Amino acid sequence: MRPDINAVEAIVRDVAATEIMPRFGTLKAHEIRVKTHAADFVTDADIHAELQLTRRLTELLPGSVAVGEEAVHHDRAILDRLSDEAPVWVLDPVDGTGNFAHGRDSFGVIVALVYRHHTVLGLLHDPVRDITVMGEEGGGAWSGGGRLTVERPETLAELTGSLGNKTLRAVEGRVGGIIRLASACQDYMALLLGRSHFSFYRHLMPWDHAAGVLLHAEAGGYSAMIDGTPYRPVETDSGILLAPDRESWTQLRALVATSADPI
Repeated sequence: MRPDINAVEAIVRDVAATEIMPRFGTLKAHEIRVKTHAADFVTDADIHAELQLTRRLTELLPGSVAVGEEAVHHDRAILDRLSDEAPVWVLDPVDGTGNFAHGRDSFGVIVALVYRHHTVLGLLHDPVRDITVMGEEGGGAWSGGGRLTVERPETLAELTGSLGNKTLRAVEGRVGGIIRLASACQDYMALLLGRSHFSFYRHLMPWDHAAGVLLHAEAGGYSAMIDGTPYRPVETDSGILLAPDRESWTQLRALVATSADPI
């Protein structure tokens, strides 16, 4: 049921090189549009990259279907595919579209393969820096031929992470620092590549989190929904907390559990 992950990587890299990077920093006004609110953008790069990823990945795995962010924006019922029997490619063609649209280089491509509510493959690609993190369930998380392991600082005060403004007030003075990347892809890559140690999200869409949660676990990290239950790609609310290990997760949860800030 699982395709060759190297073939998936090759498709993602090719689509990024042909549909995304030629448009980075060159978008015209009519190639950038607003979706649900003033800070929610879609560009021609999102649309064309998602179309290519959908076609090529479903061809790579016959019988599979796709759930892409832009397709769901036009038809919410597409999310129901996550509850069907077919393997599902979950796609965020340009994660961090606001950054991309404004010429900022904090964006990336997210691809996950979900089967029966379970993520079995994940890939994060930063086309600006040419960095890919990928992995399969049970096979570890890898980048550039090296296996990844999350960093484990000894104390809460040494942890750096990502969370929202109201949550920030709950952890201020208790953790080492907060990063602001405005891209789930970049957040997860930071966790996996040792640039940060924790993330907390309340707004959960599968294209933002399915791949990253799997890869974080494969790199030895600990995550759970804020009520302690395991994450599933069909979750769209509540909240998820990712940390280096269960001990630091428990300490962070005590700080952020009452926060109402969505990120």
